Amino acid sequence: MRTIPAFFLSILFLFVVLSIALPAQNCSGMALGIGASLNGFIPFPADSLWNENIAGAAVDPNSENIINFIGANVPLHPDFGAGLYGGQSIGIPYIVESGSPLVTIKYKLYGDESDPGPMPIPANAPIEGYPKPGDGDRHVLVLDRDNCWLYELYDSHELKNGNWNVGSGAVWNLLADETRPYTWTSADAAGLPIFPGLARYDEVAAGAIDHALRFTLQYSQAAFTPPASHWAANSTNQYAAPMGMRMRLKASFDISGFPPQSQVILRALQQYGMIMADSGSSIYISGAPDDRWNNDDLGALKSVPASAFEVLLISPLYTQNNYPQGPNPTIASFTTNPPIVSAGSPVTLSWNVSGEEYNIISPQAGVVTGTSVVVTPAKTTLYTLDSTNEYGRTTAKVKVTVQ
Repeated sequence: MRTIPAFFLSILFLFVVLSIALPAQNCSGMALGIGASLNGFIPFPADSLWNENIAGAAVDPNSENIINFIGANVPLHPDFGAGLYGGQSIGIPYIVESGSPLVTIKYKLYGDESDPGPMPIPANAPIEGYPKPGDGDRHVLVLDRDNCWLYELYDSHELKNGNWNVGSGAVWNLLADETRPYTWTSADAAGLPIFPGLARYDEVAAGAIDHALRFTLQYSQAAFTPPASHWAANSTNQYAAPMGMRMRLKASFDISGFPPQSQVILRALQQYGMIMADSGSSIYISGAPDDRWNNDDLGALKSVPASAFEVLLISPLYTQNNYPQGPNPTIASFTTNPPIVSAGSPVTLSWNVSGEEYNIISPQAGVVTGTSVVVTPAKTTLYTLDSTNEYGRTTAKVKVTVQ
């Protein structure tokens, strides 16, 4: 019997180890449902700022002043947990879906800074605060497992016909480093995606959170720093945080005496930190509700004061008169073939676009990839192509006549 040389055995062993250690690179392995496990998938590429290990990153020279403005004794607070509080679930929920039909999204607040529908929002998508959403932020987060897109809505209200009225919304390519157009919001005040900043039970149960967490502060200034794209200022104090500001739990802070779930979260705060995403109670970190959380365990986080954190270097800092500007996407063509059809007949919409991060066609198609899509209009329809990048959006329209 032949034996395998030790060199090749070493290579084989390394391959197996790497295969186990590396996160999944697509969405196909995610489970389905509300609060479903991502089974190792981490949204966005490894070089995303959300996924950057900042354990050795530089501290901002004003770190101590910023912490003192927040309040050195203000405690860390987990804004998520198990069970209900006041009839509401605790945290920001999400759902992983497959095959949900596209529904119409109508904006009532920030439509000019939102991504148009349609979107695959399922009828059972949980609204933040469910089963009694109330008058809070009412976020809805949907991960499309089939196409690897994330859909996020703010102030969400489902209609009887399955469509939604919402305040604002954004789509995110889970496999790309997408940036909102500078000065645009999203479903979050900072123009950030919400989902990648949540503490999730499946990660904590696996022993590690390998990304930054989302958190809120009471006061913020009219400025933002990457990965944020938008501000929602309520303070003129020079030490008020800009949206996107990142804080890190000091390496010297001893986490060894904390219970298991809190230890995983604190370790993530030392290695990946937390990113300022919205106005709210100070140093509240976000997570998804799950009945498997141990609320007593998570409660131990409240013993960690703001003084245990440091602010990472805020650079670059963008303000109203100083933020990156450049060309919007260029739409060279947006055509239909054929332009005149009978009801229910297939029509091919084609486009030639450059400089875009993503394209959306409404109605019927939604987010599209490639250079063409087939639609079946039931009546004469004006189709709109919206092409978006970090500088803005370009729009083109084409009409299909149904006889």
